[in-house]
Amino acid sequence: MDAAEDGMWWYRSLHGQVLDTLAAVGPPRGWLLDAGCGTGGFLARLTAARPGQPALGLEYFPAAAARAAAKSGAPVATGSVNALPFADASIATLVSLDVLCHAAVDPARALAEFRRVLAPGGRLVLNLPAFAWLHSAHDLRVHNARRYTAAEARAMLEAAGFTAIRSHYWNALLLPLMVLQRKVLARAPNHGSDVAPFPPWLDRMLLAVTGLERRLQRLGLRFPAGGSILLTATPGPAMPKASAARPAREPAATTP
Repeated sequence: MDAAEDGMWWYRSLHGQVLDTLAAVGPPRGWLLDAGCGTGGFLARLTAARPGQPALGLEYFPAAAARAAAKSGAPVATGSVNALPFADASIATLVSLDVLCHAAVDPARALAEFRRVLAPGGRLVLNLPAFAWLHSAHDLRVHNARRYTAAEARAMLEAAGFTAIRSHYWNALLLPLMVLQRKVLARAPNHGSDVAPFPPWLDRMLLAVTGLERRLQRLGLRFPAGGSILLTATPGPAMPKASAARPAREPAATTP
């Protein structure tokens, strides 16, 4: 992941989708948390594209957290999205990319934590893999336990107390090739992940297709299906606090 995410078409397309969404939200208003930031590819892209945005990350694996901090220059804490080590209402924007689908994550607990740390009027930005029938060897390699439809993802956010939920599928133009790769060419359970270097000509072609898709989305076109779902939401009214107290910390984090 660390080697691929700076140049591979998939990561560049994902990060572009999220930056487009953040641009639509407006200028920086406070801390942005990348919850489950991996080795820091999105944080690095964010700090380059929006230098005025105060940002920090959270990553479960200490070595990845250290790499993310070095790569992005942002503070990165080590911890779980199931129990965020940040104070209530301390985050203005929370981004979490292909994390709720991970086998180690409890989606209900993570969403409750996302809601807890988001300030009133804050913004949640999620990316999730689409369609359970697309589950494949790639998902096994990257520990994806869940894939969603847009309706399922919206219902999950509604149940967690989020409002103003919007969603759209993306990686739609390449969905037929994705189906061919995942369900035919690489259908064996022991096949490797799709996160790998691509031939430069193929990488450029795939990036160009997703770039065309982004331009069509900016014109208002929405696709009925795609390989991923991007969602935005805002936290609803605060729920009563649980009896177990959690030590509160400001959203400044230290690098492990």
